[in-house]
Amino acid sequence: MYTLGVDIGSSSVKVALVEVNNGQCVASAHYPQTEAPIISHHAGWAEQHPEDWWTYLQHAITSVFKQTNIDSSAIKAIGITYQMHGLVCVDKQQKVIRPSIIWCDSRAISYGENAFRSIGEDYCLKHFLNSPGNFTAAKLAWVKEHETKSYDQIDFFMLPGDYIAMKMTGEIHTTTSGLSEGILWDFKNNSIAHKLLQHFQINPSHIPALCPTFGEQGRLTKEAAEQLHLTAGTPVTYRAGDQPNNALSLNVFEPGEFAANAGTSGVIYGINNTINYDTLSRVNSFAHVNHRADNPRLGVLLCINGTGILNSWCKRNIVNPDTTYDAINRMAATAPIGSQGVCILPFGNGAERVLGNKDIGCSIHGVNFNIHRKEHILRAAQEGIVFAFKYGIDIMKEMGMPIHQIHASNSNMFMSPLFRTTLANITGATIKLYDTDSATGAAKGAAIGAGIYKNTQEAFGSLKCLMSIEPDTQKQEQYQDAYTRWKAYLNKQLQLQ
Repeated sequence: MYTLGVDIGSSSVKVALVEVNNGQCVASAHYPQTEAPIISHHAGWAEQHPEDWWTYLQHAITSVFKQTNIDSSAIKAIGITYQMHGLVCVDKQQKVIRPSIIWCDSRAISYGENAFRSIGEDYCLKHFLNSPGNFTAAKLAWVKEHETKSYDQIDFFMLPGDYIAMKMTGEIHTTTSGLSEGILWDFKNNSIAHKLLQHFQINPSHIPALCPTFGEQGRLTKEAAEQLHLTAGTPVTYRAGDQPNNALSLNVFEPGEFAANAGTSGVIYGINNTINYDTLSRVNSFAHVNHRADNPRLGVLLCINGTGILNSWCKRNIVNPDTTYDAINRMAATAPIGSQGVCILPFGNGAERVLGNKDIGCSIHGVNFNIHRKEHILRAAQEGIVFAFKYGIDIMKEMGMPIHQIHASNSNMFMSPLFRTTLANITGATIKLYDTDSATGAAKGAAIGAGIYKNTQEAFGSLKCLMSIEPDTQKQEQYQDAYTRWKAYLNKQLQLQ
């Protein structure tokens, strides 16, 4: 018996086939092999064709079946995860009206900021837990004003995962978690965010009906099954945005547990059991996959744009570009904790929400030409990324969120012993590394939704912890001194803005 996990990313579509008896991924694939194109007609714009995601999915599933000899009828459920905050608009024939405005598009910032002021900051934070910002609702408001003909054709607007589910089942639904990520959910009234819709003059009838995060959300139509080489009638039983799903993949469901990843950009996603928010919207609160009105579970998301991209910049510009990341990690580890006073602010990949949407750029401080070498720069880069995480985690602590464990997959920056040791020591949390990925998590989510697994404990009992890194109490003071120095440089840069 198997379940299939589908991950609709902006760089590729990934698929994983999981054997539910042992919880292991038996085959996986992604398409395209090179990064999927992003359309950018103007600075700050980012769009993709939803139809391309469907084509990529067909290719990825074909690749998975080439790796196995199972019959598609053995797949008992499908789970979907997807790039958050995107906007897909369809007409009454379920045809896409315009390209999807995806998560990294910034054209709607002013619409969210105006709504924040007009509705009232206090109301928005207490009801939506966030500023409307540059999320899905604000993007739709931009379409309404600038593309009237397109807007008038809209039957439903949805998130990327909702679109894929629609293509599979012919049914149009969304989830509470999905609406919350678009700032379309009112947590205080436990309903659609009517006040925001009124402000943008958006008809609530354009919002799809709600379906559960876990549970049957429709079944594969004959047409979809033929296109995907699957069996008609297979149920779709789970969907969630990429960060809630990453947390699910890492068995993060309860307060005190955090999920992290650090690729080009980095995310810390912690679980809060109280309806709370950051008054400055530097971190964002969304409904987690196991959220209920009577038992709140919020995913509080910190995003740092400049993480692995700084490490790759160092690889291209500080050392020989042919140097491996393993060699870079070993070189960086030869410098002492705190890099003998060198500090790097890693914010060179655009405006940072955690800094109040300021774009302060990346900057290097404290270099002494007589004592510092490239290993100091390399270590300061990794420490700077960790310290940026620490800066955001402290905001979460101010919201009353304790931090005991950070779960991450053994990939990207977490493959660096220096990086993960620094994170453990500066946060005081245990770092647990796992062998999993987002598509595998979606497949396990599907098994939960289909009732194949009775609960999350059964679903993730087979999750393999590859490594556990405990804080070193004898070195924490040194890391804290380095962080204090780093934060002083950050505060100076912020004052210059």
